[in-house]
Formats: sequence, C-alpha cells, structure tokens
Amino acid sequence: MSELDEYDLNILRELQKDATLSSDSLSEKVHLSRNACWRRVKHLEEAGYIKGRVALIDAEKAGLGLSVIILVRTSSHDPEWLGIFRSAVKDFPEITSTYRMSGDLDYVLIARVSDVKAYDRMYQRLIEKVTLHDVSASFVMEEIKETTSLPLSLIDMRREKRRREI
Repeated sequence: MSELDEYDLNILRELQKDATLSSDSLSEKVHLSRNACWRRVKHLEEAGYIKGRVALIDAEKAGLGLSVIILVRTSSHDPEWLGIFRSAVKDFPEITSTYRMSGDLDYVLIARVSDVKAYDRMYQRLIEKVTLHDVSASFVMEEIKETTSLPLSLIDMRREKRRREI
C-alpha cells in the first residue's frame, strides 16, 4: 500500500475519532461494504498506518492533572550516555513523550504527574539514573489544545496538487 486513497483516508479519519466503531458503523460512515472496509482496515494495520488502538484517559480524573514540559541539555553525546538516557526515560511511566531536538535544546520530555511534589520525586529518581547537564521544567497552566489526531487533510492537499501538476 504505497499511496492512501480517499477510502483509506476516510477510514483513518473515522478511527482517529472513535477506534471502537464496529465494522458495520465504520463501513457505513465511509460508504464501503463491511467486507471491503474490514479488508482495508487490515491492510492499513499490516502496512503500519494503524499502530494500535487505545482508550484516551482523562488525566485529571485519573489524578494526573499536572502536565510538565521538561527541557534537557546534556554535556555528553556519546552512545553510552544515550543508551542510559533512553533506558531511563522508558522506565518512567510518568514520562509520556521524549524528543531529541535540534537547536539549543537536546531533549524535551513531557510528563504527567499529580502535583509538583510528584514531579520532584520523579526528577530525583531520573537524575539518580542519568547525568543531566541542565534541566528546566515548566508546569502547564492551561491546556489549550491536545490531540492525537493527525492532519490527514494535508495528504488530500498534496494529492490534489500532484493531480494538477500532471
């Protein structure tokens, strides 16, 4: 499956909204027979477009209402340090995302904790496992937008642009 067609994109859009849709409901929404829709979903999974299906938990209700953006600079960039760092952040369930960056920062981590004291305990455990040169944390005051949905409309725009060029 090298290029997604309109049916594939519609399936992905609907599943991003609600991954619990039954085959019948999904096929109705994307205007395909149930069997054709099911085959396309299986192909999308096998091709790696669909990595998994999850339930999105309300962090506040789960007692993890504080989001922390952690900015990390390191003085070490060797493979051994990187291996220790990768292993360390993967061991922390509070750390939900970790990014290696270009520019002035080396890494950005996103964590979900109950409060500032819980962040401090996590921070103390982290620096016990890996040496960090400079760490700065910012606490999210207001979550304005957070989504797991990808902007699939951009694929439509690229495809339409290629059609016009031909």
